[in-house]
Amino acid sequence: MTRKKRRLTLISLAGVVLACAVGLVLFALSDGITFFTSPSDVLTKPPAPEQRIRLGGLVEQGSVVKKADGEVLFAVTDGRATVPARFVGILPDLFREGQGVVAEGRVDANGLFEADTVLAKHDETYMPKEVVEALKQSGEWRPEDASGPAPQAVTR
Repeated sequence: MTRKKRRLTLISLAGVVLACAVGLVLFALSDGITFFTSPSDVLTKPPAPEQRIRLGGLVEQGSVVKKADGEVLFAVTDGRATVPARFVGILPDLFREGQGVVAEGRVDANGLFEADTVLAKHDETYMPKEVVEALKQSGEWRPEDASGPAPQAVTR
């Protein structure tokens, strides 16, 4: 084997090892990645039951029902579609109807979004970037809600 062939063999072997390492890292990260989804996206392209998503939009007016056991039912809308959601636990103080919300969880087989984390904003002028983009696409964007500090996270 000539010196040039040995060098090419080593470079090829290093490339295969590097490709395997990148593949393993991407496989490991696939469970930890949570994609942002609007209610319209959930209804047009429903996620797999085990897929974790971030659902963002506005809390629909008149949809919040708080039960005595800590369960809260509400609906997230982007103006074109509405997804019913359920959360068990204590919601942030700033969680209100008509305000922007980002919730993390899964959609069950009945189309109910089971949230385990609800992000609320710190003031009435904050709106998460993903929610702004989804609302702009649906024509529901209200520019007076465009800026502010980071959201407050509540996890059960």
